[in-house]
Amino acid sequence: MIEDKNPQRTSIGQLGEFGLIDHLTRNFDVTQESTLKSIGDDAAVLDFKEKKVVVSTDLLIEGVHFDLAYMPLKHLGYKAVVVNISDICAMNAKPTQITVSVAVSNRFPLEALEELFEGITHAAKEYKVDVIGGDTTSSQKGLIISITAIGEADENEIVYRNGAKQTDLLVVTGDIGAAYMGLQVLEREKQVFQVNPNSQPDLDPYTYLVERQLKPEARKDVRTLLHALEIKPTAMIDISDGLSSEIIHICKQSKVGCNLYEDKLPLDPQFISTCEEFNIDSTTVAINGGEDYELLFTIDINDFDKIKGNPNFSIIGHMAEENEGIHLVTRANTKIALKARGWDALSE
Repeated sequence: MIEDKNPQRTSIGQLGEFGLIDHLTRNFDVTQESTLKSIGDDAAVLDFKEKKVVVSTDLLIEGVHFDLAYMPLKHLGYKAVVVNISDICAMNAKPTQITVSVAVSNRFPLEALEELFEGITHAAKEYKVDVIGGDTTSSQKGLIISITAIGEADENEIVYRNGAKQTDLLVVTGDIGAAYMGLQVLEREKQVFQVNPNSQPDLDPYTYLVERQLKPEARKDVRTLLHALEIKPTAMIDISDGLSSEIIHICKQSKVGCNLYEDKLPLDPQFISTCEEFNIDSTTVAINGGEDYELLFTIDINDFDKIKGNPNFSIIGHMAEENEGIHLVTRANTKIALKARGWDALSE
């Protein structure tokens, strides 16, 4: 495919703020019964009747959370929606609406914002959420995206982080660590390109890892899967900052300890081989990597028979008394204190 060296560039200043909003939001459809009024007034109007409302918001900042050297704007728009919907899923709730706010510098033409919103529109349709409002403004620091996600659930369905019990089992969906290794692959290829701009990256051996980084998916299916198994988690969280950090969150808020078993961690074969190529310990990456957006939850030990052998879930440990502490049990049966070494947005 030949890249267009002179793409069309339309100054967003030509449209003005309201013209830009009208242009970018023209493809958003309203599909949720609870959306009484979406874009076009001073505020959106929602009607949840007997349902409880859950709300979560996230900021994505260029140079901190994403690098446009290898993150296509369409993928960025999609991912920005997914990371917020994942928080709603982690409450065992159904995502229903989002708001989208964007701060953009004048180096971005209208066509760039169209790409970004194409990804947002695709994600909204994929996850069946309505885009009901937001804001646009200028930025002197590149691109900033803020999305707020709204969801609904019956009161008895909502799962918090503080409900784990001492005898509960620790369960994770999917596999972990792949998103972090996808980022390492992309960073390596960026460095190669900076040295030799004629170099073309070969990402074929890393397709799964790169997809997990550039186009993650929120586990909207887990709520339905658990309902069918007649299991309600006692505590739940999504894996955005790393498995170790999320386990510690649950333990601290539930006032319990935990034993995580190294040999139970679900790792993709492509992830393992790439860790070997990079000479990185796969367990270290798996428990600290982050951005997998899988769900981590605890269940009552009496639900073991309902979930064992299910390909969607892996039992990776069990909770314990608080004074026992939080540990990784290695393959050699050695206990190592688990520390939060995942993503910290405020660290240097």
